[in-house]
Amino acid sequence: RDLVFSVDTLVEGVHFPERYSPFNLGWRSLAVATSDLAAMGAAPVCFTLALTLPEANEDWLSDFAEGLAKASATFGITLAGGDTTRGPLTLSLQVHGTVREGEALRRSGAASGDLICVSGTLGDAGAALAFLDAPSPSDMERAVLEQYHVPQPRLTLGQQLVGYASAAIDVSDGLLADLQHILDASNVGARVQVNKVPMSAALQNLEGNKAVNLALTAGDDYQLCVTIAPEQWARLPGSVQAELTVIGQIEASPGLRLDGGQKNVQTQGFDHFGRTV
Repeated sequence: RDLVFSVDTLVEGVHFPERYSPFNLGWRSLAVATSDLAAMGAAPVCFTLALTLPEANEDWLSDFAEGLAKASATFGITLAGGDTTRGPLTLSLQVHGTVREGEALRRSGAASGDLICVSGTLGDAGAALAFLDAPSPSDMERAVLEQYHVPQPRLTLGQQLVGYASAAIDVSDGLLADLQHILDASNVGARVQVNKVPMSAALQNLEGNKAVNLALTAGDDYQLCVTIAPEQWARLPGSVQAELTVIGQIEASPGLRLDGGQKNVQTQGFDHFGRTV
């Protein structure tokens, strides 16, 4: 089997809010990093953590460790080592996994005619940012907050797509931004049917184009965006097809084109040099 690895850095105020729950941060940081293994079709093995803290607060560390340990057990990935130092709250995680030799999913395999598919629903985590400080969240607000606080990397699905998908990426910076990475790496274009992009019932309650803009650009979804040739889609087990929604098709001509009659749709994804809130 091949060894694959990925590294993610999360900074307070950029990738998560200031004074964020340490338990949620423990879970969320490992979920974010492990999602990259899912996008490669890899089985998780171990991770390292470099943790920078403004001060050594035992209560904070205990809650953080609890969230991290729960995520580690859930995802089946073991802490192998790391480092700590003093400074602005920052986490750097390197995750390691394995995949069948020569079969890791990459961004560079998409070809004209391939179907573009996404897993789950998109946009909830982006909507949650407006409700992070809500004292008594509504049912709708709780639904989207759950997607932000406790993301679930699609590890099993990623492994099931090995041998079928031609390219893959996880939706972390926003669907359009992440799909563009596939297009650039594969030297192709795409046409997306905006009205096919899956959204939760909670998100669809938002007014105007807000829901579709969040689904297309907000990111933090940690779902998978994959391309699959039609003949491979036909071979894909029905249980795996059921986890995916076809939202468009790869085209030979470069560029990302949106269909569906939507107006004022944004295309900018997450800005790693901006702020979360």
